[in-house]
This record gives sequence, C-alpha cells and structure tokens, in this order.
Amino acid sequence: MGTVTLGVSIAVPEPYGSLLQERRAGFGDPAAHGIPTHVTLLPPTEVDAVDLPAIEAHLTEVATAVRPFPMRLSGTGSFRPLSPVVFVQVVEGGSACTWLQERVRDEPGPLVRELHFPYHPHVTVAHGIPDEAMDRAYEELAEFGAEWTCASFALYEQGADGVWRKLREYAFGGGIAGLPAQNSPADEPAPA
Repeated sequence: MGTVTLGVSIAVPEPYGSLLQERRAGFGDPAAHGIPTHVTLLPPTEVDAVDLPAIEAHLTEVATAVRPFPMRLSGTGSFRPLSPVVFVQVVEGGSACTWLQERVRDEPGPLVRELHFPYHPHVTVAHGIPDEAMDRAYEELAEFGAEWTCASFALYEQGADGVWRKLREYAFGGGIAGLPAQNSPADEPAPA
C-alpha cells in the first residue's frame, strides 16, 4: 500500500478560513489554495498506509478526551529570520492546542515524532515568498481578528498534487478542556 503524508489540524471556520486563504493567495503564496486555513496539531508526517486504522482510532480517543474550547485569533507575528513565515496569532486557545498536539504525538501512539521547532500554535498567512510580500502580509493583517468555539480537529492527507484533503473530522467529546494543569487556575483542566 505504500506511504501517505498526513497532517492533523484545527480548521479556521468560515468566513475567516476563506478570507485568510484568499489573502494568502493575494500575497503571492503559491501554496495558498492547496492548504486549508488551519492551526497545525501534527505537521506533515509520512506514515505507512496500513497504519491508517490505528491512527484513526488514536485520534478518536484523543478527541473524545476533550471538550470544546474558545479560540481567538488576533494580530500578526513572524518566525523570520529563523523561518520565512508570517502568521496570525492564536491569542486564546493556544494552551489547548499545545495540549492536543502533545496527545496526538504521544507515545505509544502511531504518530510519535519529534518536531523541528518548538510548538507554537498559529495560522500561516505567508510562507516562503519575497520579503516585501511577507512585510505586506504582516502589516495588512495586523488588525485581523476572529473567534469561535473549537469543537473538533481533522485528519488531512496530502495528495500527489500537493493539495491537502480532509479524510475525517473528529468531534470533541465530554472530557477535559484540553488545558494543561501548570497554567493559571482558570486554565486548569475541568471535568465535563
């Protein structure tokens, strides 16, 4: 069966998702229309296709262990000069995203992997384009804001054409809020 390239992410809902995707395309990012607007929980990861059932079972278990949580985006940030990326910042829900991505990659699960950079939840709006266009993305989206209740994440597969397609969505169950206990008392996990 070979290998497939998978990713796990939280989709940015409409109308924000399409708006940011169009803005990304407008900045000249050629990948804009092949990547749904999202917050990454698992970066592109190559796996054996035969492992898909185990991966889906693992993601179901992770999703049912958390309950919906508030997400809010506001303003821009950049990973430059370390990485040529401009992003919209996750200003609420970031600790829940961090908790989730750790669970997605937990041992002994089927998606154990090391990250190339420390995890930082964000929504990419420009990647690998000329500096002038990166500057424009940073400035033009500085006042952008969006908020919603995050109630799921999804598994995506990258096709041979480079386009990411959703394989399955995982709705959250009634577990904890997905927030690690070392945060402030208001952010501690709470029973459903």
